[in-house]
Amino acid sequence: MTQGKMSRWEIIKTLRKHNNLSDERNVAVTQNKVAKVVGYFMFGLTIIYLMFFAVMFSLIANNTTRQTACELMFGLMPFILVVDFLFRFMLQQTPSQRIKPYILLPISKYVCIDCFLFNSTTSWGNLIWMALFIPYAIMSILFVEGFSVVLAFLLATYLLIIANSLWYMLCRTLILRSFYWWLLPIGVYALIFSPWYIGHDAGIEKLCEFYSFIGAGVSHWSPLVFAGILLLIALLIFINRRLQFISVYDELSKNEVTTIKHVSQFNQFDRFGLVGEYLKMEVKSIMRNKNIKKGFITAIILIVVFSLLISFTDVYQGGMTKFLAIYNFAIVGAMLLIKVMCYEGNYIDCLMVHKESIMSLLKAKYVFSSSLLILPLLLMIPTVVMGKCTLLMLIGIMLLTAGPIHASFLYMSIFNKQTIPLNTKFIGKGGFENNYIQILVEFAAFLLPLVLINLMPLLFGETGGAISIMVIGLLFIGLSPYWIRDIYKRMMKRRYENLESFHASRE
Repeated sequence: MTQGKMSRWEIIKTLRKHNNLSDERNVAVTQNKVAKVVGYFMFGLTIIYLMFFAVMFSLIANNTTRQTACELMFGLMPFILVVDFLFRFMLQQTPSQRIKPYILLPISKYVCIDCFLFNSTTSWGNLIWMALFIPYAIMSILFVEGFSVVLAFLLATYLLIIANSLWYMLCRTLILRSFYWWLLPIGVYALIFSPWYIGHDAGIEKLCEFYSFIGAGVSHWSPLVFAGILLLIALLIFINRRLQFISVYDELSKNEVTTIKHVSQFNQFDRFGLVGEYLKMEVKSIMRNKNIKKGFITAIILIVVFSLLISFTDVYQGGMTKFLAIYNFAIVGAMLLIKVMCYEGNYIDCLMVHKESIMSLLKAKYVFSSSLLILPLLLMIPTVVMGKCTLLMLIGIMLLTAGPIHASFLYMSIFNKQTIPLNTKFIGKGGFENNYIQILVEFAAFLLPLVLINLMPLLFGETGGAISIMVIGLLFIGLSPYWIRDIYKRMMKRRYENLESFHASRE
C-alpha cells in the first residue's frame, strides 16, 4: 500500500476499513458478549432519556412567548456541549492514539491523521444528540416556523456537535501532554458561562438569552452564523491536524534517560510481609509511572473540588449531596482500582511465577484504595458542620465504598485483560474506551448505592438508615478475605486466556 499507487481518498477508505476491523477484533470488545448486550441496552436507554428531555424542553418552548423554540434550544446549547465534552472522555480516543500501526508505512503521515479526523467527525456517535434535537424540532419548530427552519436547526446543531468533537480531541491531546492543559477547557468554559455569574443581572436566564441570538440567526439561515460555525470547524481541524502529528512524533522520537537520585524503601510496610511489598509497589507505581500518576492526581483534585462544592455552595442540595458524596469516595477506585491488572499486564508473567502472588497484590490494592478514603472523609467534615449531611451518613458512605463498591471494582480483575501502557500516552494500544464491563460496573457502582442510601433512611429513619448502611459496608469489609480469594480462584481459571490477551494488547 503506497501513496504512489493509491489516491488520497483510496488511502483514507482503506485506513477507515482497517480501523473498523480493528474495533471489531479489539480484545476488550470481544471479551464479554453479555456486557455488549447490556451496553446496547444502556445505549437505548440513553436515547430514551434524550427523547424524554426533548419532550420536556418542547413543553417549555411551547409555553413561552419570550423566545422561539429555536432560540430556547441554542440558549441551552452551552450545557449540552459541556455534557457532550465530558462523556467523550469515556467513549472516544484521539486520532494520535490510534495511528501507531501506520507510522512505518510508506504513506504520508498526514493522510493517517486526516483519516482518523474524518472518522471521528463522521462517527455515528455524533448523531446520538439527534435523539434530542429531532423530536424537539418536530414538536416545537415544524408547525410554527416551517420545515426550512427545522433543516437549519438540525444542520446547525449537528455542526456544533462536530465542532465539539474536534474541540475534545484538541483538549484531550494537550491534557495527555501535560496535566496543566486542563486550564484551557476550564478557562474557555468559564468564559462561555460568564453571563451566568458576571453582571448585576447575572443568572441562568441571562445566559440563555445571551446565546439565543444564535438560534435567531439559524432560523433565518443567517450566512454569518453558519459561516462562523464552519470557520470554527476549519480552524479546529487545522489545529488538530498539526497537533496530532506533533504528538505522535514527539513520543516516538523521545529518548528519556531515567536517573534515580534516591530510592525510597518504605520500610514501614515490611511488617505486612508480601502484602507490604505490593503496597510498596503501589506507592512507587504512582510516583514513577506517568499514566498512573496522572490518574491519581486527577482523582485527588476531583475530590478536593467536589468537597468544596458540596460544603460551601448551594449548587448541590438534598439527594445530589449524597450522590456527590458517593462519587467523592468512589472516585479513586473509579480512576485506578477498576483498571486492576491492566497496568500489571505489562509484567503479568512475573506475577504468575509465585503461587498466590496475585492474591497478595489484590489485598494490597484493596488496603491501599480503602485507606485513601480517609481523605474525602476529612475534606467533607465542613459538609457536616454546614448541616448538609450527618457524620454517621458520611461514615456509612465511606464504609459502603470500602465494602461493596471496592469489591465490585476488584472483581474487574477477572475480566480485565487488556494491557494499559505505564507511560506512553499517544501511541499505546490499551485503553478504557472499549471495555463495556468497566463502563457498566462504574454505572452500577454509583447508581445502586445511591438507591440504597435514599431507601434506608425511609425505612429506618435518618440515624437507623445510616447505621444500616454502615453495617452493610462492615459486612463486606469483614468478608474481604473470602471474596478476594474467590476473585483469585476465578482469575486462575481464566489465566491462560487472560495471559494471551495481555500479551496481544501490549505495545
